[in-house]
Amino acid sequence: MPHEVRAVVAVRKGGPVEVRTVVVPDPGPGEVLVDVQACGVCHTDLHYRDGAVTDDFPFLLGHEAAGTIAAVGPGVTGLDPGDYVVLAWRAPCGDCRSCRRGRPWYCFDSRNAAQPMTLADGAPLTSALGIGAFAEKTLVAAGQAVKVDPAARPEAAGLVGCGVMAGYGAAVNTGKVGRGDSVAVIGCGGVGNAAIAGACLNGAMKVIAVDIDDRKLDQAEKFGATHTVNSRGTDPVEAVRELTGGHGVDIAIDAVGRPETFLQAFSMRDHAGVLVLVGVPGPGTKVELPLVDVFSRGGAVKSSWYGDCLPSRDFPFLIDQYLYGLLDLNAFVSETITLDRVEEAFGRMRRGEVLRSVVVL
Repeated sequence: MPHEVRAVVAVRKGGPVEVRTVVVPDPGPGEVLVDVQACGVCHTDLHYRDGAVTDDFPFLLGHEAAGTIAAVGPGVTGLDPGDYVVLAWRAPCGDCRSCRRGRPWYCFDSRNAAQPMTLADGAPLTSALGIGAFAEKTLVAAGQAVKVDPAARPEAAGLVGCGVMAGYGAAVNTGKVGRGDSVAVIGCGGVGNAAIAGACLNGAMKVIAVDIDDRKLDQAEKFGATHTVNSRGTDPVEAVRELTGGHGVDIAIDAVGRPETFLQAFSMRDHAGVLVLVGVPGPGTKVELPLVDVFSRGGAVKSSWYGDCLPSRDFPFLIDQYLYGLLDLNAFVSETITLDRVEEAFGRMRRGEVLRSVVVL
């Protein structure tokens, strides 16, 4: 029997989100129904609301979530009602050319629920990143629900599903930060601070946080940054080079995704250093580089897709690091809110007042 739940919907481009009644079907083959306990307010949700991703309105927002399995559909194995899960917006299919080559983190046919969730009048909803978790219940593909230790509080655990994983993975999986490396991270929001934490956990010797907001730089130090640079009044490339003996860093991570930050990250690397782009650029954004500089500086320029993660491997690991006291997920939670305060949370996020607002259901 379908379930009527309260959920946050973006009805029209740029308009304020609304709490609506949403109809969630029982799970079909390969699907699971999840009772959502907490869901973080991510910039990607705002991008959907503003029409910067697609124009397939209305959207059911929310994707950075933790909860418990309410029901499983036919053919689902390894998940049972009551299991505590973090939701992933990529679920490797196991059969595409990338999965068959042993690179499931690049899966080209990621799974989502086949059945749509709808408004009360039957109008189908587009689920943000295939999840739609600003809702009391949501329907996802079984592969999107990753079991983790139930000792983790949902407000913190859900953040692993997107922002924390993206930042941590950009440093560890994409950038391959290792013992003794020097790292610069541009942009110290949730993703950037997760990259800082990941770099520290993986043995980086020097981690330089770069931002234009002193409040964010203070937070970055709490996640392990050894040095900070306010780039509003200082050339960050020169500052980073000065902090690294004139050489630059081994890994530079752009967690902003703007042309100026990309060029800064490119230039603050040491020779043969790695640039990792994890901040999502806006549509139509372009960057221009002299090709001779790309050649002569060497190294690598990489995009990090979801932290190049394998959710079934990485989510439980990060939750364990949290429970062992090595990764402070609680520090990412700036506030907890109700469903009807998501629009307010978008405003605080735009103003840089929070790392994460988290909806608790």
